Amino acid sequence: MSSSPAHLGDPPLWVAAVHAASRLFGVVAAGLILVSIGVVCQMVFVRAVLGQSSIWQTEFVTFALIASTFIGAPYILLTRGHVAVDVVPLMVDMPARRSLHFVGSLVGLAFCAFFLYASIPWWHEVWKLNQTTSSMWRARLWIPYLAVPVGLGLLCLQYLAEIWLVMARREHPFGLSPGDKL
Repeated sequence: MSSSPAHLGDPPLWVAAVHAASRLFGVVAAGLILVSIGVVCQMVFVRAVLGQSSIWQTEFVTFALIASTFIGAPYILLTRGHVAVDVVPLMVDMPARRSLHFVGSLVGLAFCAFFLYASIPWWHEVWKLNQTTSSMWRARLWIPYLAVPVGLGLLCLQYLAEIWLVMARREHPFGLSPGDKL
């Protein structure tokens, strides 16, 4: 069976836009991981073969991997790529499954919204003061730090889209059809 009711049309424009942004950020996150792999290889070559010290590589890879985590999270939620234990939803009927989905989604949304709220002033202060790293590279910190509020903001929107789709009965909770039972 499909994971969403077939008789309902396309999602509303705002949900489609959130899904498109989540997919785009997923691609960017994957790209950051690939670039990080290349930079690590370059750093090993520079240090081991050329005998030179690395200046920017370690910081770049650290920032890129953290950024990929935050901006890739909405894509993971969209595709249900996170680790999930669906034993309980498979054991209960659809109304209870919907309730479990709403409670879990609202807890996740509240967690992300709280950290989004905390991350905006944190990022703004770094941007306003034009802080840089203490290394020779002197990277402007507002650039990598921006991934945190941007990723969390989109993750909140993705949670809202998921909640709306289940509430509007456009998707089944947890992607499980009514016939899926344990």
